[in-house]
Amino acid sequence: MTKNKLSDIYRGYIACLNLQDWPNLGRFVGEEACHNGRRTGLAGYRDMLERDYLDIPDLQFNIQLLISDPPFIASRLVFDCTPVGMFLGLPVNGRRISFTENVFYEFQGGKIANVWSVIDKTAIEAQL
Repeated sequence: MTKNKLSDIYRGYIACLNLQDWPNLGRFVGEEACHNGRRTGLAGYRDMLERDYLDIPDLQFNIQLLISDPPFIASRLVFDCTPVGMFLGLPVNGRRISFTENVFYEFQGGKIANVWSVIDKTAIEAQL
């Protein structure tokens, strides 16, 4: 797969998340997907995302940096949102916060197989 093709697939995945188009999530995420070393499968991955949107109704994934080196994608995502209660163990309770997530993806067969993610919790703590 070319760098451009993989980048296009990833941008489609981000659009799918932002639209909360859960029926099409399987176009981008593999049935045996793992998140931070834990096998969630497609169903668990979808559950995780649906919970994120319940906790953060205005959640939007914004790509700040994207590097494609097939079969890997590295991305820095930027968020500006208002979690309704606790978020990452912090009492955000409806306050607007901004933070980033550094995330690496491994693709197999054109779908996400592994995700390694780190959210900048320190940035959130500084805003609270």
